[in-house]
Amino acid sequence: MYKEDQEFFIRKIRDQYTEKENTPLDQLRAMDAQVKRPALMFGWIFGILSALLMGSGMSLVMTDLASVIGLGDGMTPGIVIGVIGLIMTCINYPIYRRILSSRKKQFKTQILQFSSRMLQNP
Repeated sequence: MYKEDQEFFIRKIRDQYTEKENTPLDQLRAMDAQVKRPALMFGWIFGILSALLMGSGMSLVMTDLASVIGLGDGMTPGIVIGVIGLIMTCINYPIYRRILSSRKKQFKTQILQFSSRMLQNP
């Protein structure tokens, strides 16, 4: 291994154990993440649940799972459950956008003031 490569790896490992200073840019990134995180979490969780629900409905329609669990014919409940999951999947993105928009409105003044101070004092 070349000496430059060794130095690179040594510095990389060493940087993991040194304390980093909290710069204004890091603070701005944290504020931005604070705004976006709830919308992202909702989008992922709601999307996963709706996809699972849609898949459950498809499973009832396409297999004999309904008769195994005692529903008899699984076509009607499977279609209903699948359509509900499909509707939930379709409305996931608009709800995500609405949550993100409201969070941006809520934190807009704080982020704009902080970023303006950063631009004035580089």
